Amino acid sequence: MADAPWAEIREKFQTALALSRVELHKNPEKEPYKSKYSARALLEEVKALLGPAPEDEDERPQADDSLGAGEHALGLPAELVEAEGPVAQGAVRRAVIEFHLGVNHIDTEELSAGEEHLVKCLRLLRKYRLSHDCVSLYIQAQNNLGILWSEREEIETAQAYLESSEALYNQYMKEIGSPPLDPAEHFLPEEEKLPEQERSKRFEKVYTHNLYYLAQVYQHMEMFEKAAHYCHSTLKRQLEHNAYHPMEWAINAATLSQFYINKQCFMEARHCLSAANVIFGQIGKIRTTEDTTEAEGDVPELYHQRKGEIARCWIKYCLTLMQNAQLSMQDNIGELDLDKQSELRALRKKELDEEERVRKKAVQFGTGELCDAISAVEEKVSYLRPLDFEEARELFLTGQHYVFEAKEFFQIDGYVTDHIEVVQDHSALFKVLAFFETDMERRCKMHKRRIAMLEPLMVDLNPQYYLLVNRQIQFEIAHAYYDMMDLKVAIADKLRDPDSHIVKKINNLNKSALKYYQLFLDSLRDPNKVFPEHIGEDVLRPAMLAKFRVARLYGKIITADPKKELENLATSLEHYKFIVDYCEKHPEAAQEIEVELELSKEMVSLLPTKMERFRTKMALT
Repeated sequence: MADAPWAEIREKFQTALALSRVELHKNPEKEPYKSKYSARALLEEVKALLGPAPEDEDERPQADDSLGAGEHALGLPAELVEAEGPVAQGAVRRAVIEFHLGVNHIDTEELSAGEEHLVKCLRLLRKYRLSHDCVSLYIQAQNNLGILWSEREEIETAQAYLESSEALYNQYMKEIGSPPLDPAEHFLPEEEKLPEQERSKRFEKVYTHNLYYLAQVYQHMEMFEKAAHYCHSTLKRQLEHNAYHPMEWAINAATLSQFYINKQCFMEARHCLSAANVIFGQIGKIRTTEDTTEAEGDVPELYHQRKGEIARCWIKYCLTLMQNAQLSMQDNIGELDLDKQSELRALRKKELDEEERVRKKAVQFGTGELCDAISAVEEKVSYLRPLDFEEARELFLTGQHYVFEAKEFFQIDGYVTDHIEVVQDHSALFKVLAFFETDMERRCKMHKRRIAMLEPLMVDLNPQYYLLVNRQIQFEIAHAYYDMMDLKVAIADKLRDPDSHIVKKINNLNKSALKYYQLFLDSLRDPNKVFPEHIGEDVLRPAMLAKFRVARLYGKIITADPKKELENLATSLEHYKFIVDYCEKHPEAAQEIEVELELSKEMVSLLPTKMERFRTKMALT
């Protein structure tokens, strides 16, 4: 070590750390990195005072400093070499300075310089990386390089650094296990060294960060199962070590729930969402920790936005669970199959018997009071597929509660797309609830509610800027009217002599459905109002369904005028023929609408005969 007084070196280092922690907004507006640059200058002074390491006289990177060559990059086990003696201790202190210089340059967006300093840090520590004095610093340097390469979108390089850190942590904990030195301790006098408990807390936090970054890397690589596992582990560790801020933790837990929903793991999804609610409720109620940002609880808009986002995750949970139940119990025409319902009731007992065993396997968040609070939220919402109207209604009401909560923030003025998606989810909740309802009049009212919430959106939307959203809403409104008409026809069929009021109601619903299906189909036309010869893959199925339903609707119009009925049948035939002809020209379209295509072929065969009988009858009269 150089002849400079050790006290002077320590003081400069501590001052540099303090300057590094100054938040950007506290610097002058025109010099946002002023404190970072001051910290850098002090770190360079400390580096000079420490003097060069004997093995560091040639500072060019060695061949094994880059990933893909050194054994650290491959995650191979390290050999334990303690950093003992003045040469080793000098190398470790220089590595600490290189690490902080690397982070400093990254903070000021000088990534290449930051990388260079971090690689020097690794080189200085390589043979000591498993030691009690160096393991934490080595892992932190690799974590930062992992983030750096991730930001460059070199994901595999980032993965290699981060997995190397994970392997080193696991090896250290298995072979040594005692809390290692924190990097800052290399510049503290003996009497100021950290207690074991604080060392352990800091080391575990470093490892938690490693898992967090790995989760992001795996997500980017579309290794979703692995990403979810690492995310769950990160969230669990953050709670265990009280190293989180509630808003970010809650959003991450709610986001994780969406993975479990897609995997149909509803118990785990509910647990994540319940934990998100409980932790989000801590905002403003818990003491500030070093991990808490200044934005936490201080920005009302951000608070309400995050609350709305968590609500939307709950909506998806309720909606998907109900839809999953519907798919399990519907027959080939989309109605409730009582035999399937009975089978699922028999399986329900088995599901409940397995609940405790599954719970033990699941990664549970929190202990003690926190665990109890999460369980209290969970108990209010089922994770089992609803098997009847009452069970479905409970989920519907929960989903609807969160719809209202989400709409408080995601309003049409300012959040057009988000607002519409929430309203569409609300409509979908009513639609799936109607499946469980046995009373046809009440089912009609549910579809009427859907229309009442969707139709006003059409007024607010500019069809030029929101073409795709407009199409979705047009199709959904048309389908709601279509379902209502079918229900009214079924009700009329049960009456001996339907009165003119019912007939008029059926025809009006028919007319409304036709109007919105036609609006949807017209939106596919080019600027010259010509319908496309080749329909885009993204709208092929809805376009064919719209054509099929328009054909069916014209055949369902009730009229006492034979001439009008013949016209309606001709229009119906025209639409059926379009489907058959299009699928002959474009065979790939047939697999999109197999059932509708077969029915269309049948109608193309039957309708001409029916129309001929009508003409004969009209001629005789």
